[in-house]
Order: sequence, then C-alpha cells, then structure tokens
Amino acid sequence: MARKKNITKDNLINWYMEFVLENNHQPKSVFSFAKENNFEEADFYKFYGSFETIEEAIFSDFFHHTITVLNKSEDYESYDKRNKLLSFYFTFFEILTANRSYVVYALESAKKDLKKLKSIKSLRTAYIKYIEDLNIDRIELKQENLEKIQNTSIKESSWIQLIITMKFWLDDVSPSFEKTDIFIEKSINAGFDLMDIKPLKSIIDFGKFILKEKVNFN
Repeated sequence: MARKKNITKDNLINWYMEFVLENNHQPKSVFSFAKENNFEEADFYKFYGSFETIEEAIFSDFFHHTITVLNKSEDYESYDKRNKLLSFYFTFFEILTANRSYVVYALESAKKDLKKLKSIKSLRTAYIKYIEDLNIDRIELKQENLEKIQNTSIKESSWIQLIITMKFWLDDVSPSFEKTDIFIEKSINAGFDLMDIKPLKSIIDFGKFILKEKVNFN
C-alpha cells in the first residue's frame, strides 16, 4: 500500500487521540504509529518531537479554538471583563466536554496536582497571556514594585482558578455538568468582587457552594 503524503498536524492529533481512546495508552513507538496510519515516520517529526508534544498541542488547540469561537461572537467584544472571562470559561469547558473522554485520559493520572502536568504547559502560557490582554481592573497601588507583584498575583491566581475548575469538572457527575456551570459563575464573580473590594456576598455564596460540594483542593 502506498504511503500517505502531506499529512497535517490535525491528522496526527486526530489519529493520536483515536489511538489512546481505543487503547488507553500511547502508541508503543512513532514507527508503529506511522505504520498503523500509513504515513512515513519522518513526517511525524516535521510537526512534533514526541507524543508528549502532541498532548501539549491538544490542550493548546482547545484554548485557541475557544478564542476562535469567542471572536466569532458579535456580542463578545461588547462584554465587560467579567462577562468576557465567564464567556471564555463556558466556551472552554464546552470544548473540554466535547472531548471529555480524551481529557479524562490525559488528566486523570495527575488530577491531584494538575499544575505539574506537562501537557497543559502551553495552555498555561496562552491562558496567562489572555488574562494579561483582558487587563482586569485592580486596586491602584501607585507603587511600581507593588503593582508588579499584584500583576503576577492576578495571573497566577487566575491560572490556579482554571486548574481548580478543571479538577471540579473532572469529578462532576451532574447532568450536563450543571454543577461545573454553577462553580464557574460563582468563582468568577467571587474573584472579581474580591479584586474590586466590593461587598463579599458572592464570595460567601461561593464558599457555601464549596462546602456543600465538599471540593477537595489537595
């Protein structure tokens, strides 16, 4: 059988996701993966250096697909920063849900500490850039060093918030993951109210939800 030519990154990602979902493990080698999908092994390395880099690219693609969907919305640009972030979360988790079997496979083994997972490294970089570009309003400190610390704190806490939400979603067994939707809304609102030093009602409301659902952050 003639070997396929002109394979794309999307081909490799689709074949890889299909393989791990059917076998629950990575292919044994790039050679066997290429042979099974009828392409030259050397073509794999034109796009990726290893299966780990494919896994990293998959989560990066989830992010970029989210941004593409948001940018197609006529309303998104008119949203305030809070609603832009809410829209990002709801869209991102819709995409994760559409690929839930793969995401569970990729994250389940490291669920207790997703921050150390290499496959979400590029996702972290892209998401933190998104938070930077969102330019969330914060307290004016009028001191350069303190503002730098505050900027870093907002980016890191936003990333941790996304990680916590992903962990919650992994454990969520509610219909249509409706509890994750509630978690997203309450956590985002609480975060913005905290940064704006507004009344703590939404923060207390979120705290009550956390206690009720017995969320484990460890």
